[in-house]
Amino acid sequence: MELIDQLTNLASRAQKQITHIQTEEATKNALVMPFINALGYNVFDPTEVVPEFICDIGTKKGEKIDYAIMRDGKPIILFECKHVGGDLTINNASQLFRYFHVTEARIAVLTNGVHYRLFTDLEQPNKMDERPFMEFDLFNFQESDVAEIKKLSKAAFNIEDLLFAAYNLKYMRAFKKYFDEQFTQPSADFINFVSKQIYDGVLTPKLKEQFSVLVHRSFHQFLNDKITMRLRSAMLDTGNGILATEVPTLPTLETAATSVAAEPVDKEIETTVEETEGFMIVRAILRKMVAVNRVVMRDVQSYCGILLDDNNRKPICRLHFNGSKKYVTVFDQEGGERVDITSLDDLYGLATRIRAAVQRHEKKPAEAGA
Repeated sequence: MELIDQLTNLASRAQKQITHIQTEEATKNALVMPFINALGYNVFDPTEVVPEFICDIGTKKGEKIDYAIMRDGKPIILFECKHVGGDLTINNASQLFRYFHVTEARIAVLTNGVHYRLFTDLEQPNKMDERPFMEFDLFNFQESDVAEIKKLSKAAFNIEDLLFAAYNLKYMRAFKKYFDEQFTQPSADFINFVSKQIYDGVLTPKLKEQFSVLVHRSFHQFLNDKITMRLRSAMLDTGNGILATEVPTLPTLETAATSVAAEPVDKEIETTVEETEGFMIVRAILRKMVAVNRVVMRDVQSYCGILLDDNNRKPICRLHFNGSKKYVTVFDQEGGERVDITSLDDLYGLATRIRAAVQRHEKKPAEAGA
């Protein structure tokens, strides 16, 4: 069985068991050991996995780490476990810092069974970095995450390749965080840097204020243009019967956001770019059937719903993009039907069913909006 399938099965079981896991030991048995086993290590073979691995630290004897993955009699990966739901802050990694220093392992994992934080020593040799080079969420992962986790597996483990990947992941993670911050609210330094690439004159306070607004708008428009280009290319490449001159003008991220129903804000709900892009694809599919402003997105914690006339009795489809596997519920029949997808482009393959969902609602008597 592929690693992604094993992790998906583990996540499914964990979601059912998690309320019954009351102790750290139960966390290790129900979640962490199956995770290690999925990586190809035999948790019942002490030559591969040593529970309560003893690490003598200076005058302290008998210090133990929860699990050590072994190769040729030497530890290669250390696991420190906390109770499920427990915080994985740097303060809770103090034991891992000490153990990392006195063993030959170059990879350390701090976990509560659901979240996994991976560390190495990129900044100073034999001293564990304070920031992880990767984080893995059992309840919300992508195929790209599994590809990186697979590098820890028994079959694929190569310390040089892993450290190279860790270096790239660490800095890519930092760059993405920086880009996200600048996208949300460009800093003065970022605005100055970008402005100097475009404007040769003196940046007066008034110009800086003007450029601040323009940089922010340009950043959003740039991303919107990229998404639109991808959507248009996909519609032309997948044989949807749309001529180049007929490709619809798609809504921007800003106008799409205004289509979300006005409901009490849940701080845990975040409409992702991927959900917005999916919503725009559905609008493009339905453009010749109904006015696009009748197709409305309503995001909730567990899925992103797309409705006709902002009426929850007229569901068109639901986008389930927050879990380990993406799928869509299409309402071309009573109760809807789940359809697994691998990419957003697969939505075009559901065009007939998405249109059928709207046709089904249009045949019914008008109902009051909910």
